[in-house]
Amino acid sequence: MHPASRVILFYDGQCGLCQKSVQFVLKRQPQGSIFFAPLQGTTAAEMLPAVDREQLDSMVVAKNGQLFRHSTAALVIAKELGGFWNMLGHLGSLIPRPLRDLVYRAVARNRYRMFGKVDACRLPQPGERARFLD
Repeated sequence: MHPASRVILFYDGQCGLCQKSVQFVLKRQPQGSIFFAPLQGTTAAEMLPAVDREQLDSMVVAKNGQLFRHSTAALVIAKELGGFWNMLGHLGSLIPRPLRDLVYRAVARNRYRMFGKVDACRLPQPGERARFLD
């Protein structure tokens, strides 16, 4: 499957919160359709504008040829998880984006201080490896 036809969660590979977010998705969708790539990796370099890879201030989700950032990216992932998370994603979509993004950016600005930086990612389990694109 070509990367452009997948749902890809691009994350900051050095951010503790981002690492926890990837683990959250993997736990709730062990055989799922969401793939992962660090913003610092080759897949991101091929698919994302430089500003997304350099500023590292938001996760980015690629789905159906579109890029989603900030709180909208988180809502897209929630909807992809299905069930309760899908419902929560739809409810979150009712909150005006400027307000959602205000909260998202406040957390993003403080994420290293709150969750730390990591030097190395947890190695994917054998069943997870195919979902990591870099």
